[in-house]
Amino acid sequence: MKLIPVKRYGMQAQFFDETVWANMLIFGDNVVALETLKDYPNIYEQVRLVYIDPPFATNHIYRAGMERTSHVSQSTNDQVAYIDTLTGKPYLEFLRERFIVLRELLSKDGSMYVHIDCNVGHYVKVLLDEVFGKEYFINDIARIKCNPKNFQRKAYGNVRDTILFYSKGKDYVWNHSFEKYSEDDIKRLFSKVEPSGRRYTTNPLHAPGETHNGPTGQPWRGCLPPRGRHWRYPPDKLEELDGQGLIEWSRTGNPRKKIYADEFVKKKMKRQDVWEFKDPAYPDYPTQKNLEMLKVIVQASSNPGDIVLDCFAGAGTTLLAAEQLGRRWIGIDNSSVAIAVTLKRLLKLKSQRPFGLYCTEDSLETVQEILKK
Repeated sequence: MKLIPVKRYGMQAQFFDETVWANMLIFGDNVVALETLKDYPNIYEQVRLVYIDPPFATNHIYRAGMERTSHVSQSTNDQVAYIDTLTGKPYLEFLRERFIVLRELLSKDGSMYVHIDCNVGHYVKVLLDEVFGKEYFINDIARIKCNPKNFQRKAYGNVRDTILFYSKGKDYVWNHSFEKYSEDDIKRLFSKVEPSGRRYTTNPLHAPGETHNGPTGQPWRGCLPPRGRHWRYPPDKLEELDGQGLIEWSRTGNPRKKIYADEFVKKKMKRQDVWEFKDPAYPDYPTQKNLEMLKVIVQASSNPGDIVLDCFAGAGTTLLAAEQLGRRWIGIDNSSVAIAVTLKRLLKLKSQRPFGLYCTEDSLETVQEILKK
């Protein structure tokens, strides 16, 4: 079974040639589209990264132009963006079916990120443990999504959601991710301040491992390193550091090396599992995610030229991140609003590689209506 080509963008050759890659935006039921993609040899087991932001079982209908509305609310002129009224066991089975196919499409060194909220995240993790295996769970990332709210609710405020990170195999693609030190980080890590105002901290001048014969195991300035340890530097280097004012002596005569904040923070800090990437204040689509956050994920878990797939494409943020970072991409959504918004955002990019708009067999009529608007 093949997807139906609808329109090409920036493509001069035949619309679909399996020997030449073109990025794919697909309109239709994502499980149907995913099953169809298994028939494409250049996609099956070739996807390096999957990121999805599926429905959260909120029992709400999301509309273009507003964040959300209850499924029993009065009608509105705003167009329905997507319906999130599937809950309970049917919701989990809905996810399970898609997780299984997504894992099949992943390459052996591929990985998947599932963005979910705290209400269903624990159930979703059990599903992912089942489909991928508990040993392939990598991270539970807490994402700070908004500023604190002062809601009158008998509970703590909720400012975070969750991103669950799994790999298909042990040897998965990984590019170390770094972030800049914040002002709070600098004050916390470099708590000492010289009269000049320069911040610093101190580190021990000794390291694990006892050395009896070499110079780093000998006394310096009448001091021996602690038992089971040795000096990090030979005595002549220690003298040099002390002469440069880079050694601070404690009241008990213990030497420690000064580390200055303004030199240290030129290096970036390894990214941890709590992220602050707030959602856009004025989104093009309800539940639209932060572009910089998606760039972090794409950069860390894929390489240029790799295929990135998002089967709940929404506003197309994953596709934009992949495009801007030189990855190939596949986006799928069954919302006409999502497809229209994604097309608009992609076509605004100054540099856009060729891509095709496709649909599943049962959605051809609807996608043609989208293109008329």
